[in-house]
Amino acid sequence: METPPLLSTAYLPSVRYMAVMASHNHVVIEQHETFPKQTFRNRAEIVTGNGTLMLNVPVSRPNGNHTRTEEITISYNEPWNVRHWRAIESAYSAAPYFLYYKDELEHAIMAKHDRLLELNNEILNFLLQKMKIVCQVDYSEKFTPYNENSWDFRISLTTKKQHCGEEFPPYSQVFDSRYGFKPNLSAIDLLFNLGPEARPYLLKLPERQPIWT
Repeated sequence: METPPLLSTAYLPSVRYMAVMASHNHVVIEQHETFPKQTFRNRAEIVTGNGTLMLNVPVSRPNGNHTRTEEITISYNEPWNVRHWRAIESAYSAAPYFLYYKDELEHAIMAKHDRLLELNNEILNFLLQKMKIVCQVDYSEKFTPYNENSWDFRISLTTKKQHCGEEFPPYSQVFDSRYGFKPNLSAIDLLFNLGPEARPYLLKLPERQPIWT
């Protein structure tokens, strides 16, 4: 039996992240790792009228640098969720499928989840449902050392440098006439622009082994 791919959690996960989901019927999301800083576990990238924008969910580490991902809580000292939704609405209000999907995504972002995993899981379920991807998602029971699983995507899907050099067929984006095609943004970009064709697009992407360098 093939070992299922191992992924980190991700906020508004990328196109490549969802391509892994579309290509496998079972994945495991790591929740026992020590939470690393500055990754796409709590960040996502979209393109607005002002260019590329990084959306960052502020988090708290109750156990300092030893806090596990499952323990990470979300800070609401600032109304980040309001700002995120306004940015998404501004970026995609002209996208052809925005009106079809916006209400459920807005609800997921505006609901005050206590933990990052809860927020990310609700958004992931939204994307799986709307993209009609059938994939069993389990959460790790213990920490797996890096590179022990041949399908370990925890690094390659959540660090910015690993997003470079991959080939993504262009599709129509809201601001492509201004900035050109931007590959591997948050998968909401794909969903709002392609709608029912999002899953076929994901399945056309070549299967890629994790990158470790």
